[in-house]
Amino acid sequence: MRLTPTLSAAGLSLALCGTAHAQLIPAHQSGDTWFTDAESVVEAKASAELPKEKAKNVILFVGDGMGISTLTAARILEGQLDGADGEENFLSFESFPYSAQVKTYNTNQQTPDSAGTMTAMISGVKTKAGVIGLAEDITRQDCESSLGFELPTLLDYAELSGLSTGVISTARITHATPAATYTKSAERNWEDISDMGDQADKGCKDIADQLVNYPHGDGIDVVFGGGRRHFLPNNAEANIEKPVESGAEGDRTDDRNLIEEWQALHPEGEVVHSTADFNAIGSTTTKVLGLFNESHMLYEADRSNDILGEPSLSEMTAKAIEVLSQNDQGYLLVVESGRIDHGHHAGSAYNALTDTVELSKAVQAAVDATSSDDTLIVVTADHSHVFTIAGYPTRGNPILGKVIENNSDGSPKTEIQPAADGNPYTTLGYTNGLGFADIASETDADARYGLASDTGRKDLSSIDTEGTGYHQEALVPTSAETHAGEDISVHAMGPSSHLFQGVIEQSVVFHVMSNALFLAE
Repeated sequence: MRLTPTLSAAGLSLALCGTAHAQLIPAHQSGDTWFTDAESVVEAKASAELPKEKAKNVILFVGDGMGISTLTAARILEGQLDGADGEENFLSFESFPYSAQVKTYNTNQQTPDSAGTMTAMISGVKTKAGVIGLAEDITRQDCESSLGFELPTLLDYAELSGLSTGVISTARITHATPAATYTKSAERNWEDISDMGDQADKGCKDIADQLVNYPHGDGIDVVFGGGRRHFLPNNAEANIEKPVESGAEGDRTDDRNLIEEWQALHPEGEVVHSTADFNAIGSTTTKVLGLFNESHMLYEADRSNDILGEPSLSEMTAKAIEVLSQNDQGYLLVVESGRIDHGHHAGSAYNALTDTVELSKAVQAAVDATSSDDTLIVVTADHSHVFTIAGYPTRGNPILGKVIENNSDGSPKTEIQPAADGNPYTTLGYTNGLGFADIASETDADARYGLASDTGRKDLSSIDTEGTGYHQEALVPTSAETHAGEDISVHAMGPSSHLFQGVIEQSVVFHVMSNALFLAE
């Protein structure tokens, strides 16, 4: 039914500006929950005081590959897992009071990689793709060209200022994003000396070596992640997890055991490799090295399949805060959810989104363990992916499911809608990648790489697209799905969080955190 307007557009505009506007708005508008909820949001923002400038602690969360479409789909999935339609849900950090839009390009690429983007966020300087902690003037993979172009990071400043520091990742701790906090490397793939070739004897150290022999302060206090193989020599005697079917677990060709070297440098510290070890970390521990997998840690959906067990991202976050909080001067903690990115590269929306939901839980764990009076919490991404939410699915349609549209009168149809080729299609898809796969109940998205590329349209009529083993269709065939170049978001609460406004360069993220800690003055 069409409503008859009671006011002209001009009259309504004037009425809304006056004090009597509440009586002039019809009851079906003023009493609508969308109207009242939105009004409450504005009132709360209008009455809120600006946060303090100075922070005692800063926590930076990076969802690797967590673009806007990933946030949207993950919030819907989280809501649907809780029994709601999903669209009205908010991930924990999406209710933070301040946010901005962040440009992600590298100095030499429109669509970036994690090495260059994380370097910008942690040092305040944009640089080339594939380069970590170094200015753009250097030549990638050329050790000698990098000498003298190192970029001090926020972690360096924190250690030199007497703060405690921590780095967490569900990827290898030597992977590009976590490595950028502590490493200066002309090649992101120099994770251990075996990766460096003839560059190993030209004055540069591999990434794992730089972590263990970190030169500032008293060293990084909390390290949790994967990548154990880059710290161990290539011999079976040094294995942590036995038996290892492929023989030696370690990759290092210099016969060094960096885990033992770390323990010698920090005799008071604890080394942990499993959930049992992790749960036994002492209440007075101030230094801990946790390497929970020889490569990347497991996807959140796959963790229960690990014999030794791996702590979740939220558990590692809570434990790190517990350890770092013992320093009265404060701390800097960097937390990466690295496998969001890997799920997307494999074309698995299921794994990418469930890891994003776990990141939301980790952020909530940090909020619960800290105070917004003295702790700045920043949640962002390094880049996005070519991940789409398409079609016209009805409200509440399973976000991982096939598209069911509405009838012309707005009511939901009862059957799945075919595309123009007669086949049904999913709400979620990828512009490029390996394409369709249905690996039954497989929870490891990386299993996709063992199958042939299968791009193009498929008949999904009998396929369970909501299952853990389903991988979305892709348009353009590539060896793996790629990053995308559009802006990502940053969400913040606590001291100096109000400085995140508008559209910013990625290097601004560093300066807001530095402003909060007063480290770069």
